[in-house]
Amino acid sequence: MGYINAKDVLPDHLLMELQKYVEGQIIYIPKNSRASWGELNGTREVFTKRNRTIYKLYKNGESIEDLMDTFHLSEESIRKIIANV
Repeated sequence: MGYINAKDVLPDHLLMELQKYVEGQIIYIPKNSRASWGELNGTREVFTKRNRTIYKLYKNGESIEDLMDTFHLSEESIRKIIANV
């Protein structure tokens, strides 16, 4: 993907304000979308289902070590999921 020179598309006052933060650097400006991370492609739903499964398995007696092996996650990740579901 190429880049567009900001001076060709932005009003002077906005360009000057941006230069306070990123002068001379290339930045990515995402599309204006109301959807948050993972909603458009289903990623959020996949992780939500996975996390609920991990929580249910843990509550049914599955050990953290077994969950780590099954889901290929670190102990810290498993513990965070259990605490936040």
